[in-house]
Amino acid sequence: MQFNSDFRYDLIIGQLAEHELANILTNKRIEVKSDKAAHRTGNVFVEYASRGKPSGLATTQADYYCFEVKETFVLISVIKLKLICRKYFKTERDITGGDENTSKGILLPVLDMLAEAL
Repeated sequence: MQFNSDFRYDLIIGQLAEHELANILTNKRIEVKSDKAAHRTGNVFVEYASRGKPSGLATTQADYYCFEVKETFVLISVIKLKLICRKYFKTERDITGGDENTSKGILLPVLDMLAEAL
């Protein structure tokens, strides 16, 4: 986007972004995940199976995932999240975790998730 120092132009751009976010919040399904360790580890755990059955990202009906990392919320489309996680499938980041280590998931670096959005 080209720089413009005109407040009226910036206001229009800001209002367009506000409408886009409002559309997501009112018309889309959002699954919110709270990862209490993410701010320390730099990773979120994205579950795709539990107790030997597909779950989490593999079965979600949501349009977006929203990760709460401390007091910051990262909103990402499920389609994009699946693409990002796919590159870590069957790597050292494809781990067992969750309650009693009965889930499988991707240990996704938050910075990778943010970088994909840029």
